[in-house]
Amino acid sequence: MGKKLKAAAALVEPKAYGLQEAMEVLKRASYTKFDETVEMALRLGVDPKRSDQMVRGSAVLPHGTGVKVRILVFAKGEKEIEAREAGADVVGGDELVEKVKGGWLEFDRAVATPDLMGSVGKLGKLLGPRGLMPNPKTGTVTFEVARAINDIRKGRVEYKVEKAGILHVRVGKVSFGADQLCENAMAIVDSVIKVKPASSKGKYLKSVTLSSTMGPGIPLDTATLSKALA
Repeated sequence: MGKKLKAAAALVEPKAYGLQEAMEVLKRASYTKFDETVEMALRLGVDPKRSDQMVRGSAVLPHGTGVKVRILVFAKGEKEIEAREAGADVVGGDELVEKVKGGWLEFDRAVATPDLMGSVGKLGKLLGPRGLMPNPKTGTVTFEVARAINDIRKGRVEYKVEKAGILHVRVGKVSFGADQLCENAMAIVDSVIKVKPASSKGKYLKSVTLSSTMGPGIPLDTATLSKALA
C-alpha cells in the first residue's frame, strides 16, 4: 500500500457511516490527479445460482454518471429515424447485427426494438459477458427508443448481481458535490430494494460499501439507508 493510499485509508474510521458523512470522507480521501469514479458495492441476501433470486435492473441517476456514453440502437423503419433524431451514436438493423457479430464493439450501451431481438439475440454470447446485451428488465428492449436513449443520456445505470451476491454500480464522479452523490446513491439503493426477489428470505441488504477508483472502501450503515427510503 502506497503512502497516499495509507493516508487516505487513515481517514476512514472503523465504523458504519451515514451516507452524507461517507461521501464527505470519500471526497477528502481522494488523492489522484484525475476525476475518479465513485462506485457502490451492495452485498445482497440472495443466491444468484437460483434463477428466482437473480437481481437485475436499472436506475436513472438524478445527476447523471459524469461519463459520456456511446449508444448503439438496433432498429429499423420509423424507429430507426426516431433513434437518430434522439441522438443515438450508431443505428441500424440486421446489417448492424452482422457488423457487431464480426467483432465491432465501439459502443457503451445498446438498445433494441422487440421486433429485432430475433437477430440481436444471436449476439448474446458476445454481448452478454460484456454487459452490453439489451434486456427488457433494464429498459433497453423497447419500442420507446427515444425515451431509452434519453434515460441513458440522463444517467441510467444498469446492474446485475454477481456470483458472490454482490452488485457493483457507478454512482458518479468525485468532482460531484456530496449532496449530488448522495442523491444518486439513494436512487440506486431504492431501485435495488424494489427488485428484491420474493424468494429472498432474511436480511436483503447485507452490506453496502462506497469507494472511489483508487480510494479505500467506506462501509455504510444499511439500517439508516433502509429507513431513509421507508
